[in-house]
Amino acid sequence: MEQRSELKSARLLEIYTRLEQGRTLKKADLAQEFHVTQRSIQRDVEDLRCFLAERHLEREVIYDGKQRGYRMVSGNPRGLTNSEILAVCKILLESRSLPAKDMGGILDKFIDCAVPQESQKAVRALVANEKLHYIPPHHGQSVLGDLWELGQAIRNQQVIEIGYERMKEPKLVQRRVQPVGIMFSEYYFYLTAFLEDKTDFDNPDDLFPTIYRIDRIRSVKVLNEHFRVPYAKRFEEGEFRKRIQFMYGGRLEHIRFRYTGPSLEAVLDRLPTAQVLSQDETGWLISAEVFGKGIDMWLRSQGEYVERLP
Repeated sequence: MEQRSELKSARLLEIYTRLEQGRTLKKADLAQEFHVTQRSIQRDVEDLRCFLAERHLEREVIYDGKQRGYRMVSGNPRGLTNSEILAVCKILLESRSLPAKDMGGILDKFIDCAVPQESQKAVRALVANEKLHYIPPHHGQSVLGDLWELGQAIRNQQVIEIGYERMKEPKLVQRRVQPVGIMFSEYYFYLTAFLEDKTDFDNPDDLFPTIYRIDRIRSVKVLNEHFRVPYAKRFEEGEFRKRIQFMYGGRLEHIRFRYTGPSLEAVLDRLPTAQVLSQDETGWLISAEVFGKGIDMWLRSQGEYVERLP
């Protein structure tokens, strides 16, 4: 009797594991594999259903008439659909943010963990060509380890020392900074941090954080020193992101320009703070609150479609 109970427990665990992996299980196949009757398998399924309900695990075992087998579905609408999973994979590949090895590893793990087994082949096929021809960033640096370490320093409000390779001149400089955010923009991850010593800084009165490309950070040392930022003065990545272009630092300013191009929507998507002041048959008068010198690069890239106004 005890041996039969142990066999049933092992069988239940195996069936549960397979269902968790997204597999569809047929009653006849399970009965043959475990040398029991189909009625026993039916009782196993009912036991699993009771277990999931009693534990409020927001999952249930259903019978799929099309596939003629049992599978587990999420009772929680937060579970990702196949379309959502495909969208995330495409966004990751298009970002070109990581070396090929890191990007491939993340995609494989994501598909293995988030996609039901019966859909994995289809999802892999839909991203296979882009994955094969993926072009990594030229810096070739893996930033995944630094991202987590920096994120923990931000969360704990700890001062850090970084060795940073500047872009203007290939020179390694040491900085003590108070890290306040991690951002991503146009292929690169960035650390936003307040510099403690601004004696050799271009704009020592700047109230906004300095921006460091994480792949250019050559060393990180998290110090046992904490800083405090009042809640009212906390750094908000979302608000900062609305106002900055190409992650170039500078002052906060209000600009006005006339746009006569074909797509107002593209301008409003590029400049989240933009407001249309007026419109006539030739174009639109637009104002925006922006941060840094990157806005000049974008305005010039629009050519004759944009005229900056005083």
